Amino acid sequence: MDADLTLDVLGWDARWREVWAHHKAGDDHVPARVVLESQHIYRVHTGEAELLARVTGRVRHKLGSREAFPAVGDWIALRPAGQGEEMGRIVDVLPRRGRFVRKAAGTASEAQVVAANVDVVFLVSGLDHDFNVRRIERYLLAAHEGGAAPVVVLNKADLSRDIAQVRAELGPVAGRVPVELVSARSGQGIDALRAHIGLGRTAAFLGSSGVGKSTLINRLIGTEVQRTAEVRESDSKGRHTTTHRELVVLPGGGLLIDTPGMRELQLWDVTTGLDDAFEDITALSAGCRFRDCTHDTEPECAVKLAVAEGRLSADRHGNYLRLRKEVRSKPVEEADIKAAAERAREARVASKALKKLYASGLKGQG
Repeated sequence: MDADLTLDVLGWDARWREVWAHHKAGDDHVPARVVLESQHIYRVHTGEAELLARVTGRVRHKLGSREAFPAVGDWIALRPAGQGEEMGRIVDVLPRRGRFVRKAAGTASEAQVVAANVDVVFLVSGLDHDFNVRRIERYLLAAHEGGAAPVVVLNKADLSRDIAQVRAELGPVAGRVPVELVSARSGQGIDALRAHIGLGRTAAFLGSSGVGKSTLINRLIGTEVQRTAEVRESDSKGRHTTTHRELVVLPGGGLLIDTPGMRELQLWDVTTGLDDAFEDITALSAGCRFRDCTHDTEPECAVKLAVAEGRLSADRHGNYLRLRKEVRSKPVEEADIKAAAERAREARVASKALKKLYASGLKGQG
């Protein structure tokens, strides 16, 4: 990233200046944006220089959960490196405006912020074997929950596919969300993507491996800055050419965050996103007999009636029920895990205290 960038080009605006003015920052703190994260080492830009920084032990304890740690796109309070120091210190993370969050990979029940302070999310799907309406539905739910404006991007438009049929399948799922037909290979539709970004706005590219996110970013930038690879023709599977998240600046303004391809998207802490992603079902529910209708087993359900009459697809309804069950079950599961962790912590404290008391008792006897 160029060293002569300004904070305004990086997305710093009047609202961020107001946040900073009310932030309890020390005299030696400066605002900076995280442009790359790798193994808990961060590359940040202050608008004057690009620097390396890390989170100190005290701040790690203060932040607590993985979700609160800095992510690419975050604005932070930075204490620049002093004389003899190799890295600056991240002393705080400013409140986020928009984000894309998923459940972290593995068995631990914790959130991972894929991209922070995002204005628009490009949900990229290939028009090959990768095309999957149910997966796009899932991405839309996470995007709505994160507060960024979603745009569905159908890449590989140069392939021979019935576009009318694709739009018919996607229409009920996308609703009012823009759908852009593009070809990273030929450049078709690139200007339409650029129109969604604009000066100071941040866009994130999300999708499976091999859908062409990095190639699209190269098209937008106008040069080969992101490594790309071909996909297997048999199943359209791609290799993870992007192995980390990185913020890049577009010529003429606007910022992009490329992300590694996701094998799966596990939802996290969904509250309002379900209603936004399923606007058709939300609208139909106004006609249900019960205000708290789950659209599953209740009588006189307007949603089930719409399915029976062919006004709502059974697949759409079924996926709504599955996602609703998934997001409703998570708070209980996560609360149980947090409670168990707290009980374990209290047990460790009690055990240490008991050992200390026992040891002091032995000394008294001696």
